[in-house]
Amino acid sequence: MSPDIESKKKEIVRYLLSQHVLVKPELLQALAQPEQVEQLYQHVQQGASASVLLQLAGPAEVAITTSGGQLQALAQPAQDSFVSRVKVLFQYQDKPKKRTPQDFVNYFNARYRALERLLQQRQELQNLTSIGRLTNKRDRETVSLIGMVLDKQTTKNENIMLMLEDPSGQIKVMVSKSKADIYEAARDVVLDEVIGITGSTGNAIVFANSIVIPDIPLTTEIKKSPDEVYAAILSCVHVGSKLFLPDAFDRFVRWLRGETGTEQQREIAKKVGYVFIAGDLVDGVGIYPSQEKELAITDIYAQYDEAARLLSQIPQHIALIICPGNHDAGRISEPQQPLSPLYAKAMYQLPNAILLGNPCMVNIHSSEHFPGFDFLMYHGYSFDDYGEIVPSIKNSGKNISDRTSLIMRFLLQRRHLAPAHTSTLYIPDPEKDPLVLEHVPDFFI
Repeated sequence: MSPDIESKKKEIVRYLLSQHVLVKPELLQALAQPEQVEQLYQHVQQGASASVLLQLAGPAEVAITTSGGQLQALAQPAQDSFVSRVKVLFQYQDKPKKRTPQDFVNYFNARYRALERLLQQRQELQNLTSIGRLTNKRDRETVSLIGMVLDKQTTKNENIMLMLEDPSGQIKVMVSKSKADIYEAARDVVLDEVIGITGSTGNAIVFANSIVIPDIPLTTEIKKSPDEVYAAILSCVHVGSKLFLPDAFDRFVRWLRGETGTEQQREIAKKVGYVFIAGDLVDGVGIYPSQEKELAITDIYAQYDEAARLLSQIPQHIALIICPGNHDAGRISEPQQPLSPLYAKAMYQLPNAILLGNPCMVNIHSSEHFPGFDFLMYHGYSFDDYGEIVPSIKNSGKNISDRTSLIMRFLLQRRHLAPAHTSTLYIPDPEKDPLVLEHVPDFFI
């Protein structure tokens, strides 16, 4: 095991000691997987409570805690606790550094390489050729290529002209209005997405016969859990706003506790194991001009304290999986870090809260004989753009607030949560584009 992993294990132990938890050797033995060490280390960095860390470490009794000078065995997670059945598959770990123009270049190159790998698996793209090899071709020849959309124009004859770029060069791609199917697909193409083209060459141009997008394989498995369990999904709770719905939230909590609802509804409540909150847990402060006039709680710390109080009423065997949104305290630029312990300290004291970044991917409810379900959670800051700039979505006949499912399908097909450069604020990571969907989720929240 690398020294880096070893140092993280030591930091986990030091943190537990600082929380008055004495660690047994069994804990270090339980941390055999680097992924588990990384997950626990992330929670240490976020200031998670000791009980959350020990639940994530596994069902074994791996620590003892001091109380009044006496040593007492730490209670094991309840047999029906779902917290230990949440595995973090991905969340962005920030690497603070000065950003340079080259970081943007490397960022787009990383995006191109990731989506190129997905497109290369498409059967339609046979005998792929780099753009650099096509620029000097004069004879008509059938070709396939992959490129990032640098520009998009409509000609006088209402044909669509795309400028595609790969690491070897740039080339124009003409989509004729007379080819109805491909023309409609070209109208939906957005800048900066990575697509495949099949067509024939001309004089420094390619006449497109088809447009190929990364998309999701038709063979994607539809999983079914061996036992019946439910996940409740929320977002945009906006605690602290005058428009927050305390009565509705109270009914939700009482239903989870089995205190309200029909007999059938109470039976379902007994089987809820996971609650997802996909951002905007609180309304925030200073998010837009004169927001204070619309706030019932004008202090950001108090907003998170109230949110933690409300969530603490949810039974502790239910895992709370929470990511930030654009109203939460912290940077808006994506990928966002988990809720800041500086502002949301009370949230980190909830024993069943798992606080993650935006976007993130988690696996829930896996067992020895079942791989579990992979949930992609994204607050959707880019959604406003795609509801307006993609013709098939804008002209769908739906109100903009009802276009979400169309936008989500569009992004899944592009395998990117914000393919157009201007659709969201982002941090240019020179090594990897964290908004690329390399892994197909079972659920997209």
